[in-house]
Amino acid sequence: MGFFVMIRDVSMGFMLLCISALWVLPIQGAGRESFSRNSSSSSLPSSVNVGALFTYDSFIGRAAKLAFVAAIEDINADQSILRGTKLNIVFQDTNCSGFVGTMGALQLMENKVVAAIGPQSSGIGHIISHVANELHVPFLSFAATDPTLSSLQYPYFLCTTQNDYFQMNAITDFVSYFRWREVVAIFVDDEYGRNGISVLGDALAKKRAKISYKAAFPPGADNSSISDLLASVNLMESRIFVVHVNPDSGLNIFSVAKSLGMMGSGYVWITTDWLLTALDSMEPLDPRALDLLQGVVAFRHYTPESDNKRQFKGRWKNLRFKESLKSDDGFNSYALYAYDSVWLVARALDVFFSQGNTVTFSNDPSLRNTNDSGIKLSKLHIFNEGERFLQVILEMNYTGLTGQIEFNSEKNRINPAYDILNIKSTGPLRVGYWSNHTGFSVVPPETLYSKPSNTSAKNQRLNEIIWPGEVIKPPRGWVFPENGKPLKIGVPNRVSYKNYASKDKNPLGVKGFCIDIFEAAIQLLPYPVPRTYILYGDGKKNPSYDNLISEVAANIFDVAVGDVTIITNRTKFVDFTQPFIESGLVVVAPVKGAKSSPWSFLKPFTIEMWAVTGALFLFVGAVIWILEHRFNEEFRGPPRRQIITVFWFSFSTMFFSHRENTVSTLGRFVLLVWLFVVLIINSSYTASLTSILTVQQLTSRIEGMDTLIASNEPIGVQDGTFAWKFLVNELNIAPSRIIPLKDEEEYLSALQRGPRGGGVAAIVDELPYIKALLSNSNCKFRTVGQEFTRTGWGFAFQRDSPLAVDMSTAILQLAEEGKLEKIRKKWLTYDHECTMQISDTENYQISVQSFWGLFLICGVVWFIALTLFCWKVFWQYHRLRPEESDEVQARSEEAGSSRGKSLRAVSFKDLIKVVDKREAEIKEMLKEKSSKKLKDGQSSAENSQSKDHETPQ
Repeated sequence: MGFFVMIRDVSMGFMLLCISALWVLPIQGAGRESFSRNSSSSSLPSSVNVGALFTYDSFIGRAAKLAFVAAIEDINADQSILRGTKLNIVFQDTNCSGFVGTMGALQLMENKVVAAIGPQSSGIGHIISHVANELHVPFLSFAATDPTLSSLQYPYFLCTTQNDYFQMNAITDFVSYFRWREVVAIFVDDEYGRNGISVLGDALAKKRAKISYKAAFPPGADNSSISDLLASVNLMESRIFVVHVNPDSGLNIFSVAKSLGMMGSGYVWITTDWLLTALDSMEPLDPRALDLLQGVVAFRHYTPESDNKRQFKGRWKNLRFKESLKSDDGFNSYALYAYDSVWLVARALDVFFSQGNTVTFSNDPSLRNTNDSGIKLSKLHIFNEGERFLQVILEMNYTGLTGQIEFNSEKNRINPAYDILNIKSTGPLRVGYWSNHTGFSVVPPETLYSKPSNTSAKNQRLNEIIWPGEVIKPPRGWVFPENGKPLKIGVPNRVSYKNYASKDKNPLGVKGFCIDIFEAAIQLLPYPVPRTYILYGDGKKNPSYDNLISEVAANIFDVAVGDVTIITNRTKFVDFTQPFIESGLVVVAPVKGAKSSPWSFLKPFTIEMWAVTGALFLFVGAVIWILEHRFNEEFRGPPRRQIITVFWFSFSTMFFSHRENTVSTLGRFVLLVWLFVVLIINSSYTASLTSILTVQQLTSRIEGMDTLIASNEPIGVQDGTFAWKFLVNELNIAPSRIIPLKDEEEYLSALQRGPRGGGVAAIVDELPYIKALLSNSNCKFRTVGQEFTRTGWGFAFQRDSPLAVDMSTAILQLAEEGKLEKIRKKWLTYDHECTMQISDTENYQISVQSFWGLFLICGVVWFIALTLFCWKVFWQYHRLRPEESDEVQARSEEAGSSRGKSLRAVSFKDLIKVVDKREAEIKEMLKEKSSKKLKDGQSSAENSQSKDHETPQ
């Protein structure tokens, strides 16, 4: 304590100036002082000092002190570690003060500690990290979870628990799991609170969520300040509250929230690990605290179950009695991390010494005594082997009470994991786990580490949660505050097509198709939405819809309601609801009646259809001739007559007027199928020709968008819509060709005048407008080509507005109930319904694709019939061939082998003769052959019997 003997005589400002001198790097050499009591520098020291810096009178501090004492006792009693070197621990109370904590850290340094365990506070951690850097003494904090303490700025600061970077990512995943988009952060305004919430904001942004409001209060705030803060928070739309405060004062927040009615249904309270630290430290649990916290979801550092952990918890009561602590000081997870931190230092020292290292200290020449103060800076020493010792700590890998103790390259514990607990009237109940390996699960994380990492949405699991107000269904997460500002709705003040949205004298001030849909959807929401409609535009011309969207994005309007088209560029700045009507750009052009053609009778079929049909008629005639030739005399005769018969029969089937009868079974079967096909072809031809001759044929020299792009003629667009930018930016049409038109009268006038009269060749506009235009023009114009964009109209909300999601659901419900159609009929029913597109004769032409199924059936039937016919002919030929083959063989023996080709020709001629013969003749020949064979067989039998009788006995 000599370092602070004269502290009362020194002014506060001068003292801080002296402390800042500790951060100056040494600039010259220093003498070395050995920590060992032995004469040999290579021998082990008899004792080593370790510091412990924490707040005694706190939930974490009371538990940590017992853990420190237990760890020191266990280490010094274990002969397998440190081999006779005693580990001493030097305690220092920070007293929840950054100034006192800094002084305490300097006092620890006077004791030549090789490491310090602590501090408990993140704020103190930032200050004393500079001391650690200067003196090369590692600080192992078991409770300071500020993520910024792991930065490269503090190489000697090591967090032996999981820092809040992982906890905030776990909370972000929890918010994303329930599809909430906004949260309110309530936090203590110090390094611990600010930096943790900053990480939460970054993590939420990656999930397309955000912190809508940051509610900070100073450390030690009273209930009045907390009440004012929560009252302002309750005016916000979001009902998702993330509370990141200190465990010793955090319960006051829920006491105030209860009194303000903020613990009922519809609210969601999420706390970091501080809440479970406070509850775990209460023995027994206070029923009043549980009543305050009903429905709260709390996170806690996860430590796997093990025998050593259970044994340590079993010793807790004896340790508390031994240290004469209060009976209600319970066990919390930080006790485990404090215990493991001491063991980490001991194990690291054991490895450090086994590698032949020693513990030595040296004076820092940059620390000089001041002439006018009693601060003795010379008592602060540099740990010469501190850098090597830090490296040994970072390389440690073993299993402690808190699980696997191993550090990654960023000095963080590996396998971060958290318990998720739901506070109920009976106490905290675990509903799942979170780890960066698999996200949410209902099984302990260590059982999943052997499997591949999987954080996909479908793999996330949590048990049922009881929310505030004893509600099982997850809250919506936001409300429209009753005392909040009314929704500012921007409505385009149109000068044309006013049935979609326009000014009115009714209480709303506006009317139209889009307004009715918006109002109907609002009525389906389960909460009131105060709203005010504000006309956008001067009423002299249609306003720019892109500018309207920009004002929504700039928070001038909350939502744009009207005929607002959903396009890609707009979705970058606002969120659209589900489309309530389909839309798309089309081309409208003047049309004229088409002249009738003397060749109209050929138009029902395409050229390919005519060719295929003609070929099939000829083919079916040939098939019928083959099948009937042997049976039917009408298909026999001279070749000229037979060819004429085939052609006549083929085409006469088109009118079912063929005079030839079919006799064979196969021929009748083929003809039956073909007549069915002819019936279908005739009916289709008649229907198509009727449509072509009766429907009015209209033509236009503009065939579609491609024609407009290729030409240099002017194009009309509606003023204020996105069509102008689309034509210029997407289709590269010169801006000079595009003529903005204000209303329907200008549309009709420009189309009637045409390009030569100062008008336009065509108009490009959205489909809903065009339907109204064609109806009002008595159908003098038509759309040409196809709709070349597919979009829709929706309501535009500010980015990430939760109201957009609810309104989309309401619009879908309106569509399912048929109310959207009723509203459409109310506003969009026209006296003259016009055919939208020009009727093209090609639309009525029949192609081969329409009949390929029928043609395939015909082909299969013909193939089967011809196959059966050929099989029968070959069978008959082989039955007749043996007799003829004997004669042919005799002739071949006489003529010699040189006439083989001639023999094959004779065989083919024989086959043709069999095919050409009448069926009756073939049957007669087969009958005679059978009789002859029978007689020959009988003669042979008689001859053999007579020879047997003549043989002598």
